[in-house]
Amino acid sequence: QVQLVESGGGLVQAGGSLRLSCAASGSSFSIVSIMSMGWYRQAPGKQRELVATITRQGTTNYTDSVKGRFTISRDNAKNTVYLQMNGLKPEDTAVYYCNAQSKYGSAYRAYWGQGTQVTVSS
Repeated sequence: QVQLVESGGGLVQAGGSLRLSCAASGSSFSIVSIMSMGWYRQAPGKQRELVATITRQGTTNYTDSVKGRFTISRDNAKNTVYLQMNGLKPEDTAVYYCNAQSKYGSAYRAYWGQGTQVTVSS
């Protein structure tokens, strides 16, 4: 089992910045089984969508709408992933969820945090 705890959400004006953090905890076996971590978001009335992911090796992936504005990074020693969000827009308003993808042998499992609200005012 992996537990994910997010922090860093809040209210910011358009053009501002926020930094989200997500700390993973669990048994040593569970932690080393994490292949990638990332952030998803869900706005009211919309489906949850991928924002950014990063593998244990540091390979990153971003949805087009945040490229050049958001940066995902991770500290493997702290089992923590970060999302630096700059140039925020009202359309970035959503609940942001941390995600971890684990592999146990041939089985895969996804873990989710409780979510943190990001609100961008115009």
